[in-house]
Amino acid sequence: MRSFADYHPIVVALYFLAVAGIAMFCANPILLVLSLVGALLWFLVRNGRKEARSHLFFALLFVCAALINPLVSHNGVTVLFVVNDSPITWEATVYGLVAATMILAVLYWFRSLTQILTSDKLLYLFAKLSPKLALVLSMGLRYVPLFTEQAKKIDRAQTGLGLYRGDNLPDRIRGKLRIFSVLITWALENGIVTADSMTARGYGTKRRTHFSIFRFRKADWLVLGLILTLSAVVLWGIFGGALSFTCYPAIVWPETTLLTVLAYTAYGLLALLPTLIEVEEVIKWRSLTSKI
Repeated sequence: MRSFADYHPIVVALYFLAVAGIAMFCANPILLVLSLVGALLWFLVRNGRKEARSHLFFALLFVCAALINPLVSHNGVTVLFVVNDSPITWEATVYGLVAATMILAVLYWFRSLTQILTSDKLLYLFAKLSPKLALVLSMGLRYVPLFTEQAKKIDRAQTGLGLYRGDNLPDRIRGKLRIFSVLITWALENGIVTADSMTARGYGTKRRTHFSIFRFRKADWLVLGLILTLSAVVLWGIFGGALSFTCYPAIVWPETTLLTVLAYTAYGLLALLPTLIEVEEVIKWRSLTSKI
């Protein structure tokens, strides 16, 4: 059984490049809503209820991002109301909603990207292009969970020693600063140990080789072809003007043509592709287990 995360790293990387790149550079509301729905569905399929705090943070970020533009920018021809002699326009409000939707969709895509493209996959992707960059990326991703776990250990040790109380704000601030100081010292020492270990193992003395367990399969080629085809249709619609959308000075939607419908359909399928693959695998798995 293969989920989307089990596909070849090149396929996964190109997918994120296509789906997130189109969302970042095309300000069409329908396209952005499709992107947000696809990103959110896949995030929920992968994580379920484990990331409830993330959803609350993203919802708050969406509200803030949507409100900032109409409060700062007063362009537009349709005035909704006036606050302190500053007009709040419909066009600025729509632009704020569009920008907030784009930010939220891209954040969800990259949140899933960090869960799927692990350090070994990044090392595989960048090893031939730039081995040093691949090493830095893989080590950086490795040290993030290490720092988090080490900070928790230091916090528990400080609490067990009674160096600060959790119910006292000044003590908590001093304790957190002490934890940060200890963590920085630990990081520097760990970096020196890592450098000495790499030197002792002969890193950089000659051309390095790398081991890879990733191989292109038939399913990888099929999914890669589907991604490239759907992306080409969407880009055709973007550069052909079928998805053009403007907010200022007035809101102008693109004319509904066959190319517009094809572009929306193609991007909708592209955004839902990982979710459809995950659902298909779940259905297959349940079907096989029911026959046992």
